[in-house]
Amino acid sequence: MKKILLFFSLLGVLLVTSSCLNEMVGQKITVQKRNGEENIFEDFNEVNQKKQVKKAIDIVKNANWENEKVEMARYADYQFQFPFKNSSENKIASYSLWVSPNGKNLEIVMDSHKYVKLTKQDSANLYEILTGEELIK
Repeated sequence: MKKILLFFSLLGVLLVTSSCLNEMVGQKITVQKRNGEENIFEDFNEVNQKKQVKKAIDIVKNANWENEKVEMARYADYQFQFPFKNSSENKIASYSLWVSPNGKNLEIVMDSHKYVKLTKQDSANLYEILTGEELIK
């Protein structure tokens, strides 16, 4: 009887663990970098490490987004996308990213109707995740 109880307990733990892992399977961030002065982007990087993907999603999700339409003076420096689950749907979130002229902050526009200027710390962390380089020039 104890063996059966132990078996079903382990089976339950394995099922819960595997369902949690399945949520992150396939999670990745694709990054494109602007080529030259035109609005042409090339594939630049792909972030697949779970911790980095989660950290980047948390930074973007927890940012203080403003609901305002913005027009930037130049084309974005980078574009990045990642899949996210919204209830039962799988969607892809797309963002345009600018490095501020002082090189210390990132500005992000989503769907032309949401804008955020990240803090210096969040900017540095997100930039390093997306590009593999340090933000400060």
